Amino acid sequence: MSEVENSAALEEAVQDVHILKKVRLEKLDELKVKHENPYEITKYPVDAHNAELKAAFEKEEARIIAEAAGDEEKLNALLETQKEKIVHIAGRIMSWRDMGKANFIDVRDGSDRIQVYVRMNEIGKEAFADFKKWDIGDIVGVEGFVFRTRKGEISIHAKSIVLLSKSLLPLPEKWHGLKDQDIRYRQRYVDLIVNPDVKDTFLKRSQILREVRSYLDNLGYLEVDTPVLHTLEIGASARPFITHHNALDLDMYLRIETELYLKRLIVGGFEKVYEVGRIFRNEGMDTSHNPEFTSIEMYQAYTDYIGMMNLIEDMYRTIARKVCGSDVITYQGVEIDMGRPWERLTMVEAVKKYAGVDYNDWATDEQARAVAKEKGVEVDEGDAATKGHVLIAFFDAFVEEKLIQPTIIYDYPVENSPLAKRKPTDPAFTERFEYFIYAREMGNAFSELNDPIDQRERFERQVAAKRAQGNNNATVDEDFVTALEYGMPPTGGLGFGLDRLVMLLTDSASIRDVLLFPTMKPIDK
Repeated sequence: MSEVENSAALEEAVQDVHILKKVRLEKLDELKVKHENPYEITKYPVDAHNAELKAAFEKEEARIIAEAAGDEEKLNALLETQKEKIVHIAGRIMSWRDMGKANFIDVRDGSDRIQVYVRMNEIGKEAFADFKKWDIGDIVGVEGFVFRTRKGEISIHAKSIVLLSKSLLPLPEKWHGLKDQDIRYRQRYVDLIVNPDVKDTFLKRSQILREVRSYLDNLGYLEVDTPVLHTLEIGASARPFITHHNALDLDMYLRIETELYLKRLIVGGFEKVYEVGRIFRNEGMDTSHNPEFTSIEMYQAYTDYIGMMNLIEDMYRTIARKVCGSDVITYQGVEIDMGRPWERLTMVEAVKKYAGVDYNDWATDEQARAVAKEKGVEVDEGDAATKGHVLIAFFDAFVEEKLIQPTIIYDYPVENSPLAKRKPTDPAFTERFEYFIYAREMGNAFSELNDPIDQRERFERQVAAKRAQGNNNATVDEDFVTALEYGMPPTGGLGFGLDRLVMLLTDSASIRDVLLFPTMKPIDK
């Protein structure tokens, strides 16, 4: 379909919606004239949900069949007693089959759908006439008993039915056929109504978060909350969102991480802390990045990055088993095995394995830059690039895309690890690792830097670099340096994005699929 045809089809669809909305508004006006405005109803005595009802009916039906033991008269008598068990459900009408004086509607609540049998002789002629004016999408309350139809479907025989809320807009009839995901992200409420499998993703997201908390709580970690609004822009590379505090007449920054406050707590004497934190980064958007996202950061005193490697590997394996039933899952058609020991490579080893170049062969920065030029690898730092910068560039160019199965890459150059402790055996590298699954970085961890002198120097270099790029707001976090001066024990720290973990365990291709309301550019109505 051409752009012109698509635009015309969209305009026609919009006009159809306007016409249908006008009809429904007229129906609402009729109800108001009869003093039956559904919006004035404040509650309904729901005492059962569809999924529970169907499961309970099947269980009771099996018990009755066993008790009747082939006696058909007894069986019918026992089944007849079920009509005395009145239930009240509520939900949205999702489909309608009109058979004259008897209608079948499908009602979906938060748990499942169930068929409802509505008969004029049962609810009354006047009530039935009102019922026939309702629409798909309306929210109703149903009083009745559960039975099985001749076709074998568990249903509710309505004794009464009431309109609880009027749907003024029609539900999309062919939602599954829409190719434009944009609409589904913008109107997630409609997506959830007509696509129950979407709801399953967010139920699983909640379960994943519970399991993460349970895992860390069982290890003795304490969940804490730290400030979202910061009074200064720290020297990290991510760009923050800026807001203004009116009472203090002060510009403030939405946090880009929770790290520094959590490490202050380690200084204060907490030995294991974590935070599930909303993070804000004023940067680009793609299938794995959203300007606001959820991170989970954890810090443990008296351990190092090896301890955090062991923790995250076991955590992912445990959560996969509990959420997916197995530590071998399928993501985007690829089998991912989190059960076997994860491969662990230094960055030097990984670059040698996948790019065929050896960092240890570079005697000088100039030689490293020459090799990069020879291999066609672009290094952002240009003529100022060090061996560490070149190593990182080779990793980005050749390695990350190969890391499909869970892999830990460790010992990063000091050039891109301002908060990690240097390796005692080789100060050009830090005790840092990232882990990758499906060629995507999933998390980041350090043996945390606790030398206040080294930390200040790194902060100052980072601030100088940002100011050279025109950012005069960057500054050293003096309070954090002060905290380190009081003494922080050797500490292992790790952070990962909850959204990417949810993507993995729900087989979701885009981060927008696992965010209820992803950031979207406003459109002209």
